[in-house]
Amino acid sequence: MNKITIKYKKGARKPSYATVEAAGADVYALLDKEILLKPGKRALVPTGLFMEIPPGYEIQVRPRSGLAYKNGVTLVNSPGTIDSDYRGEIKILLINLGEEDFTIKDGMRIAQLVVAPLIQARFEEVLIIDSTERGDKGFGSSGQ
Repeated sequence: MNKITIKYKKGARKPSYATVEAAGADVYALLDKEILLKPGKRALVPTGLFMEIPPGYEIQVRPRSGLAYKNGVTLVNSPGTIDSDYRGEIKILLINLGEEDFTIKDGMRIAQLVVAPLIQARFEEVLIIDSTERGDKGFGSSGQ
């Protein structure tokens, strides 16, 4: 298990895994006042967490399936990425894709964090790339 060092603002909650084998740790809103999220609108929600992610890792920010299914509330950029050299407060960019207003309350579980190993590529320019049977067919071309 890898250690993530965390600094907390007063009142912030420790990320927690809901089950023994959960991949994502729930993170919680840290709010002075509730946020009313109207349909189609987004909000940057603070967590009060500051993390020291080890080099060679990232943290992926993912939506909570329950919020998405029950309320249409998800992440604008999913998955979001927190790089190992970022030291600011972790904030979650939520959007309401539902049809009703949604209230974000202090202490509410708002997203999941997944710690993942990082591989950086070395990008090399060429004049010609190899061809494949699929070629340039994309976006639904496989029939799925």
